[in-house]
Amino acid sequence: MSDSSRTLWRASTTTLAVLTGINLLNYLDRYVVAALVPALKHSSMGLNDKDLGLLMSAFLVVYMLAAPLFGRFGDRGSRTKPIAVGVFLWSLATGLSGLAHRYWQLLGARAVVGIGEAAYATIAPSLLADSFAPRARGRAFAVFNMAIPVGAALGYIVGGIMLAHYGWRAAFFVAGIPGVMLALWVWRLPEPPRGARDVDAPPLAAPGIAPGSWAMYPQLLRRRPYLLTVLGYAAYTFALGGMAFWMPTFLERVRGVSGVQATAGFGEIVVATGFIGTFAGGWLGDYALKFSRQAHLWLSGWVTLLAVPATYVALASGTPWIYYGGLTAAELFLFMSTGPITSTIVNLVSPTERACAVALSVFMIHTFGDVISPPIIGSISDSTSLGTAVMIVPVAVAVSGVFWLFAARADYRERGAQA
Repeated sequence: MSDSSRTLWRASTTTLAVLTGINLLNYLDRYVVAALVPALKHSSMGLNDKDLGLLMSAFLVVYMLAAPLFGRFGDRGSRTKPIAVGVFLWSLATGLSGLAHRYWQLLGARAVVGIGEAAYATIAPSLLADSFAPRARGRAFAVFNMAIPVGAALGYIVGGIMLAHYGWRAAFFVAGIPGVMLALWVWRLPEPPRGARDVDAPPLAAPGIAPGSWAMYPQLLRRRPYLLTVLGYAAYTFALGGMAFWMPTFLERVRGVSGVQATAGFGEIVVATGFIGTFAGGWLGDYALKFSRQAHLWLSGWVTLLAVPATYVALASGTPWIYYGGLTAAELFLFMSTGPITSTIVNLVSPTERACAVALSVFMIHTFGDVISPPIIGSISDSTSLGTAVMIVPVAVAVSGVFWLFAARADYRERGAQA
């Protein structure tokens, strides 16, 4: 390996390590609140369940609305600086949550967290894409996304430990401090040139539309492969969001599992399958690129369809070893799509459009995904039963897989049969 290659490799892996660490904190910060819910409800603020639920809603709504704005920033100028500011802002807001004495202070702090995370989540994939060649991006994004289940689990663990020994305020302080240090680190990261690693005929930018323009968003929606990919991602997020919210309750209420066992058991399955499935999907997707330029979409479509019967068995069977086995298989297949689909979204557009493309996908997958799936399942459960309501999940999984297969075919037709 030459000195220049070694320097490039070191810069790329450093960028991946820093962004992965931030992604881990991203999900730790989201889920630490869930571990603190009992203490917050009995705090001096006098919160009810609706107040507590709005803490997540405030974060998600601000996160979705801020994403398109930061997508424009990410395609128009520096990417490391907005990411650093966003990480610092959300870390500061997390720390300030521990100082709240009124509900509106806590709600406002959680809303500001959404602004900071929007800056990071929309721009980081663009920076990561320019750090790795297309044939290595699936693996890079797999490493990046393995932080999701680990960060979520750490949110519960850190929140629970700090709550037990030091109280709920200390949990917010501990969750916020590491982000400040990572913000300073990402500020100093070298920024790779846009498109420098896309030597194999990257997609052309939309003619007549300046990078970061508001006009970029409707133009992206007119691209069939991109639109089908994001719609599939929305159905996928709908399914995962519904399962994440309702599965512990389903296991307790419908299957008779104790509350502690239901939460712990589901959490263990998510961490294990998330780690293994995400890595395996990224590696297989990149390997399959030797045979098809649409390999990431073909792989995601087929493994997601394989998850449909496993998801159905997990929700329909009353036998513990069968429904736990089905749940493990379903989560494993579903997590295999995480790296390839993120890579697909940045590969379908030109290097000067990536932040906008990611921002639009963030807005759509949450608007039509995990923001609406928990209340929809809850409404159906109120009218029928939770056992009936959750059967919408395998339907959403099937829709996701079908959309991705159609996206692969659409991209194949537009680009031609290129290996």
